[in-house]
Amino acid sequence: MSTIRILLATTLLALLCACASAPYAQRTSERQAAYAAAAGAPVRNFRFFTLYSWEPLSDRQVVIYTRGNEAWLLDLGGGCPEISFVNTIGLTSNLNQVMVGFDKVLTGRNNFPCTISQIRPVDVKSLKATQLQQRQIRSEPRAADKPATAQ
Repeated sequence: MSTIRILLATTLLALLCACASAPYAQRTSERQAAYAAAAGAPVRNFRFFTLYSWEPLSDRQVVIYTRGNEAWLLDLGGGCPEISFVNTIGLTSNLNQVMVGFDKVLTGRNNFPCTISQIRPVDVKSLKATQLQQRQIRSEPRAADKPATAQ
């Protein structure tokens, strides 16, 4: 009897996890599309003094903010599976320059560094305008001929 309960509980848990992951996957793909639309043409390098913030978009892409209004979309060659799970990251640089193919994203002492295969500047103003439009709520007044019913 207990094995049936365990099997039933495991199946129920798997179904709940599958239902919960659909909105997360949709939000992640929307974030990737928004950053890709706001990203410019690839560049060879960018100046880097401090890591303001960062956001993993997938195991192959991460957004690096060097200031509040300056961001860079980094494509990671070969993937970086641990980037979604770490609390902090680091960037290698040479003379305050992060370069394609040379510098790496560091995710921890025991993890392999992730090589940067492409760098694209992000138009942060355009990105924020797009995000603001996505958050707009369309409201419509109720029809006057149909009274609201209280339940």
